[in-house]
Amino acid sequence: MIDELYSTRILTLAANLPHSGRLAAPEGTGERVAKLCGSKAVVDVTLDADGKVDTFAQDVKACALGQAAAGVLGESVIGASVAELTAARDAMLAMLKSGGEGPEGRFEGLRALKQVADYPARHASTMVAIEATLEAVQQATARKTPDTRTRLAGAA
Repeated sequence: MIDELYSTRILTLAANLPHSGRLAAPEGTGERVAKLCGSKAVVDVTLDADGKVDTFAQDVKACALGQAAAGVLGESVIGASVAELTAARDAMLAMLKSGGEGPEGRFEGLRALKQVADYPARHASTMVAIEATLEAVQQATARKTPDTRTRLAGAA
């Protein structure tokens, strides 16, 4: 039933979007769009010396489900590593597509979206924020990691 999909918890999460906006000088930016509905997330990050999310901003234009996922993400992402984000993304996909339990640890709040599994047309909008965040963190990590070819060319 569609009323169960838009529970009070989902609507509360959707109304609270932590870290809304954009960063002035991001180290990585990710963008995802759900083609079916047009839900969109643009995420900016900077990383600390250990490669964990230090600052985070998100500009999300999505349905209540996409906004709710972004709300959970915004509450939990500071201090997250690329491995944690990858695990959360993978667990979220498994929850939506194959009956998995959902993310654990810092991103366990995404389990509030478990009922979205019954609505495949809503899966992509639910994933835009975490996919954009993972892309931003991967981009920032790549920028901080010296390119082996450049180091080798400099040594020649």
